[in-house]
Amino acid sequence: MEPDIRPPAWPKPPDCLPHHLLHLPPEGARVCVAGLVLVRQRPGTAKGVIFVTLEDEFGVANVVVWQKIYQTFRRAVIAGRLLKVTGRIQRQSGVCHVVAERVEDASGLLDELVRLHEPARAADGP
Repeated sequence: MEPDIRPPAWPKPPDCLPHHLLHLPPEGARVCVAGLVLVRQRPGTAKGVIFVTLEDEFGVANVVVWQKIYQTFRRAVIAGRLLKVTGRIQRQSGVCHVVAERVEDASGLLDELVRLHEPARAADGP
């Protein structure tokens, strides 16, 4: 019997891949990542491309949002504090990017976290 030499599995969409595991999927694999928005950049020389840096508890993920995707998911890209991005892995010069196909604003989950902890704060006193 030959040993199993399959590459290690990674969470597949709609499950999100923690950022420290972005090295597992092969080039072009479809993944989901989620995180707090650290930076949005729209360089004048990038022909409408937007670069978003997301952070989760394990690290950062670089997201590339092409103009057509930006137009479709504009509100989420501009206003989202917490984003879930589905896209394809791209590796270039040792840097891993997720090229966005879908961008979802998950900021409401942040508000839910605050609400979950409010009763605990009130019980603790001032």
